[in-house]
Amino acid sequence: MLALFLIAAISWKPVQPGVDYATIDSLHVVRVDPRVARLTAGIASEGHPMQTAAQWCGMAHLSVAINLGMFNADQRTHTGYLRDGKHVNNPAVNDYRSVLAFKPLQPVRWIDLDGAKLPDVGAYDVVVQNLRLIAGNRRNVWAPSDRKWSEAALAIDGSGRLLFLFSRVPYTMRDFNELLLRLPLDVRQAMHLEGGPEASLSIHGGGIDVDLCGSYETGFMANDSNRQQWPLPNVLGIAR
Repeated sequence: MLALFLIAAISWKPVQPGVDYATIDSLHVVRVDPRVARLTAGIASEGHPMQTAAQWCGMAHLSVAINLGMFNADQRTHTGYLRDGKHVNNPAVNDYRSVLAFKPLQPVRWIDLDGAKLPDVGAYDVVVQNLRLIAGNRRNVWAPSDRKWSEAALAIDGSGRLLFLFSRVPYTMRDFNELLLRLPLDVRQAMHLEGGPEASLSIHGGGIDVDLCGSYETGFMANDSNRQQWPLPNVLGIAR
């Protein structure tokens, strides 16, 4: 499988200005220039229904939507810190080590959080904390494990572009990280968004209509039977 990824050529298709889409074997990649395309967040605790990524695209007028991160059993609260403007979905900073902060049509700030306190991010509209996959200096921080799952992830490249990443094919996170680092995507850092059947990616723009869902997750859904997106309380999106 890995060899197939390494020899595959990347052919980008435009979704809208600043947004391109490619598949590399079974890996789906949306490359976003945040200085051109408007990043946004959909958060159910701001008065929206919990819904699939495809439904978020329709309701919030998004061309692309992916999981914003994992959420608690109340199906509303993000598992790490999350703020959208003045609305704080979760004020608690935990031991997750990656933080994304952004303001529409501005360069994003990607933070390796190695302490228990956020730096000053008050100037940014959206701040979200998630599990770190790849630290600065392109360092794979996941130990070897037999656990694997379908994966939705977010990365940043050397030009400051975000990469929305989705693989229905399950990987251990160490192997997934190694794959990203070997592909010609110039990945510098990455964070985990969601795994298993809840992992989702929808793309609706530039003549592309794709609604993807994960399935396999060790210890939860150890099969490939899931065929539909699950409702999500929080998504990261790109406005049309």
